[in-house]
Amino acid sequence: MQRLRKFLRRPPADRRLLLEALTWLAWARLLVWVTPFRWISPRLGKHMVETPSELDDAGHAIALKISWAVESVAHHLPLGFVCLPQAMAAKWILRRHHLSNTLYLGVRQDPQNPGRLQAHAWLRCGPRILTGGQGRQSYTVVATFGDLP
Repeated sequence: MQRLRKFLRRPPADRRLLLEALTWLAWARLLVWVTPFRWISPRLGKHMVETPSELDDAGHAIALKISWAVESVAHHLPLGFVCLPQAMAAKWILRRHHLSNTLYLGVRQDPQNPGRLQAHAWLRCGPRILTGGQGRQSYTVVATFGDLP
């Protein structure tokens, strides 16, 4: 109940962005759950393309707000919004705002189970990592998906 009151006290623009983040996160989670990745990947941007790391101040502010909304919703709702759905949702919201971004997919050896791989996804907009930034340095990038406005 306290979370609902906190949500209702936020400015209308924040509430809309949080609801948009929830919608895209739920859609991304459903897609990852029921659809082969080869069908999802064409909707993530140009394969093996990285976008420039420059971003103006207005775009930077919008990107940070989107990052905040996606991570807030993912943190407060226990619905399996892990790195890939977060990166996909943020990417689609950024696309709506015409901001270039790059989604990275990486893999590494599982430290607990040698011979098994772990996967991770993160999203960059300009110079800033918006989602999945923690621990990304230990992953080897195997694919990128870039969106240019």
